[in-house]
Amino acid sequence: MISIYWILFIGIALASWGVQASLKSKFKRYSKIPLGNGMTGADVARQMLEENGITDVEVISVSGSLTDHYNPTHKTVNLSENVYGTCSVAAAAVAAHECGHAVQHATAYAPLKMRSTLVPIVTFSSQWMTLVLLGGMLLINIFPQLMLIGIILFAITTLFSFITLPVEINASKRALVWLKTSNVTDVSNHTQAESALRSAAYTYVVAALGSLATLLYYIMVFLGRK
Repeated sequence: MISIYWILFIGIALASWGVQASLKSKFKRYSKIPLGNGMTGADVARQMLEENGITDVEVISVSGSLTDHYNPTHKTVNLSENVYGTCSVAAAAVAAHECGHAVQHATAYAPLKMRSTLVPIVTFSSQWMTLVLLGGMLLINIFPQLMLIGIILFAITTLFSFITLPVEINASKRALVWLKTSNVTDVSNHTQAESALRSAAYTYVVAALGSLATLLYYIMVFLGRK
């Protein structure tokens, strides 16, 4: 059973590496394809927010690469420097995706509300689960309840990973529909925007599967302690 787990784990690890490599390659390639309208990522984000009636969200630039995210607490769409000021298909896709989260927030999209509710619990679980699981494995025959607590903490983070999937996929769908209907992308470059966001979604799928595989491993260790 353990050998089957390791085959699965290695397979997921290789898939994760492949998806990340593909994502970086596509974004590098699509970052060189300009939009015909000259819009930067910041322009795209502001227009998408405006057309969706969202006036209380600010678009700002943040340092780093692929650090783009929406902050529901501060109501900011945070775009990395190479997305914020760049006119490209990749920048437009990323900016629209992050604004998709802002639209989800404004429309009370249920999976996003659920994920936001879990954030404090997941933060607590992430802080303690490694230490608890390590102690649980060392003391598994003496104090198995500690291992069980660690598994529960890890299960919470795994659940969070799976709840994240519909949130991210839906944000990309909203982005692609808006990019097309607003003529930000056209027949010559919309496929590239779709391809970029699909690769980004795959990273969340692989992460969720990896978390599930690790959770199953800890459960097997706990059940096989005798």
